[in-house]
Amino acid sequence: MAELPGGSVLFRSVEVAPGHEGDCRVRGGRIVALAPRLRAAPGENVVDGGGGALLPGLADHHLHLTAMAAQAASVDLSGRTAPTLGRTIRGAAPGPDGWIRATGYDDGAHGPLNREILDTWAGGRPVRVQHRSGVLWVVNSAALQRLGADSTAAPPGVERDRSGRATGRLWRVDGWLRERIGARPPSLTAIGARLAAFGITHVTDATPDSAAVPVLAGALHRGELPQYVTSLAAHRPAPVSHPRLRLGARKLVVADHELPELAALVREISTSHAARRPVAVHCVTPAALALTLAALDEAGHHAGDRIEHCALADAAAVRELAARRLRVITQPTFIARRGDAYLERTPPAEHADLWRYGSLLRAGVATAPGSDAPYGDPDPWACLRAARDRTTPSGRVLGPGERTSTVRVLRGMLSRPCDPGGPPRRLSTGARADLVLLHVPLDEALRHLDSALVRATYVGGLAVYGPVPPR
Repeated sequence: MAELPGGSVLFRSVEVAPGHEGDCRVRGGRIVALAPRLRAAPGENVVDGGGGALLPGLADHHLHLTAMAAQAASVDLSGRTAPTLGRTIRGAAPGPDGWIRATGYDDGAHGPLNREILDTWAGGRPVRVQHRSGVLWVVNSAALQRLGADSTAAPPGVERDRSGRATGRLWRVDGWLRERIGARPPSLTAIGARLAAFGITHVTDATPDSAAVPVLAGALHRGELPQYVTSLAAHRPAPVSHPRLRLGARKLVVADHELPELAALVREISTSHAARRPVAVHCVTPAALALTLAALDEAGHHAGDRIEHCALADAAAVRELAARRLRVITQPTFIARRGDAYLERTPPAEHADLWRYGSLLRAGVATAPGSDAPYGDPDPWACLRAARDRTTPSGRVLGPGERTSTVRVLRGMLSRPCDPGGPPRRLSTGARADLVLLHVPLDEALRHLDSALVRATYVGGLAVYGPVPPR
């Protein structure tokens, strides 16, 4: 991230509000002037915007940074047919740690998977395969032996059959898995650059493991991430150690395959609230959402409490969310990526309840989009298309009543990470110069919805993507 020469930049002839063109001066990481016309100061860099929109940088309110980097170094199974799965893993090359790592496994498309099936494909080479949801790993016998997962000291997430033998299916044990493998955190340089190219200046990392905080701080200190990062990780005694890293709500997972006891969930929520942190509760199924609402009612609500995903919710649940003033972080690109599978695996009576967006907004629920990358598409322009169109890969429409205008979805992307779904950030004097410059006016950009329309991205007045040469 290199500072613009001279430390000051004048954006000339940019759209500073829809339909309004003007100039914008940035100095010391802040917007210091907005006017129809500003005189260039001696030695000041002048960027001719050509009428392109200048916006606050976009925010992704839910993603997983290290998982994005790890996926880039893995065998991608998504889109492959079941008969080719074994051949793909059999021909895969191990990584530097000696493991074969694969992502994108879909039990609905690929069929069941356990240690015995993987043994026939990978033999004595350790292999780990991640389910597309991110909550499950499946490993073979060689991997189980290396991990010591057959021992009674293994965590409860190691699934076992009736005889006590590990099946190879590991539920939500990412921290333990990393520790046993001895894996080092991957570099986030390519991820940070990719997000900057989309116009993203703020991200919320939804990894709940407390170990995520030092990993993110390290990446920021090494200059791998130019974005501001809000972490939903668990409490840590040590302070957050980078000016662009902060703790947000605390992520709690209400696992769909094994719901927690109500009392336990109430304790977790109360502990977080006592530390002045709202909660961000992972809820996918109606049962998980109902349990979460009951727990929040007993523990008490905190401003900023949020539901992550809310993948399946009927009209009554929407009213309950609105009554409690909870906010929802939703993932529109899941419709574009997996919509056909949802239509095939979900009863027709529930199709209207899948991945709501428009009805949440109409009910008064503060709602904002997040990608859930790498499980969803990190491109915010693809998110805008998906929310507007609600079309599946085959072109069918899932939940036409949930279609949401690009303007409304963009407002969510412009809301602050600490207030997702709240008022959008706007260009104003004194505001931080976290900006994205487009090639075209906003109205045209919202018609075409292509990340190629991003001309440059700035964080704190520093160019992090596509800097324009000074004139």
